[in-house]
Amino acid sequence: MPLPILALAIASFCIGTTEFVIMGLLPEVAADLRVTIPHAGLLVTGYALGVVIGAPIIAIATASLPRKPVLIGLAMLFVVGNLFCAIAPNYWMLMIARVVTAFGHGAFFGIGSVVAASLVPRHKRASAIALMFAGLTLANILGVPAGTALGELYGWRSTFYAVVAIGVAAVIAIALLVPAAKEEEKGGGILSEIKVLGKLQVWLAMLISALASGSLFAVFTYIKPILTDVSGLSTAAVTWVLLLFGAGMTVGNVIGGRLADWKLMPTVIGTLVTVVFTHALLAEVSGTAAAAIAVVFLWGMLTFVIVPPLQMRVVETASEAPNLAATLNQGAFNAGNAAGAWVGGAALTWGVSYQNLPFVGSALALLGLGVAVWSLLLDRRAQKKRYPTEEGERLSLEPLAGV
Repeated sequence: MPLPILALAIASFCIGTTEFVIMGLLPEVAADLRVTIPHAGLLVTGYALGVVIGAPIIAIATASLPRKPVLIGLAMLFVVGNLFCAIAPNYWMLMIARVVTAFGHGAFFGIGSVVAASLVPRHKRASAIALMFAGLTLANILGVPAGTALGELYGWRSTFYAVVAIGVAAVIAIALLVPAAKEEEKGGGILSEIKVLGKLQVWLAMLISALASGSLFAVFTYIKPILTDVSGLSTAAVTWVLLLFGAGMTVGNVIGGRLADWKLMPTVIGTLVTVVFTHALLAEVSGTAAAAIAVVFLWGMLTFVIVPPLQMRVVETASEAPNLAATLNQGAFNAGNAAGAWVGGAALTWGVSYQNLPFVGSALALLGLGVAVWSLLLDRRAQKKRYPTEEGERLSLEPLAGV
């Protein structure tokens, strides 16, 4: 891994741990701050809303600034935010600290992906983005379990102090290792960033991101009862299955970057087709524990195969001024998280069984597939309009060449 991208990956590891580790510490947080566990669970929702709301605000506010200082500033925001989480005296102060910390999440991944893509040749850009996102996937495998164990041993506040230490390392790494490239040092300004949002292809890419994420969380939110009630696994076994899911995410992230560098939109479309059938397969085999576990690993892999190409797609379609669009795409993923969880919950309320819930994920992935195919067709139509003169000249000269 190139050292500048390693620095970005360290920061993404810190951010991923910050976002997800709270889920494993809810009982400890609830007991210490004297609230119910469902009440403490709103800390997860608050963070997600902070990402969605903060992403465009931060991106617009920093549109005219050099990207490297912005990344350093965002990493420092995570350090300060997590420090306030660690010392929060009550529930509402913790909630405010979580939301403020989340404001930098979308902007960091959005601007960071633009910087990562600028550090490598064009044919390796998606792989560079995947390497940066590797920190996020490793957070699920290493950061969250380690943070949960630390919190159980020494109190939940110790976990946030540990994240602060990682965040400081990320700030130093970005400052020392990420170059301030002259050609891409600054964004195009606020007007350029907003103007790019007039492109239909930018919005289609973000819609695919939201639907892909919604497809995942419509099922993953309720994966524990699926594995325990339908597959018959114990609660302890579910922990290991989720670790396997995280391993699949890590593998898929690397594969997705390489496939996207080869064929970007075919990778998106092919992955969505596979996701549709994988959800259906999970519904069919969830009654058998061994088969369900194998499908969960495949599902985790496919979940992140699609992330680097979708982020690269947004960066490419908004190439004139990519900061805001790339950041909004992170908001689209988080909006999909929230919407997917709601859709899954609504389906269960309407009588869909846990075993059949994956079919809801298939339906959302199918909608994403339709949007992706539409986007590809628009690409091909634009290409035909772009080169009609050259094609006409070539055809008109062919008879002369034979004379």
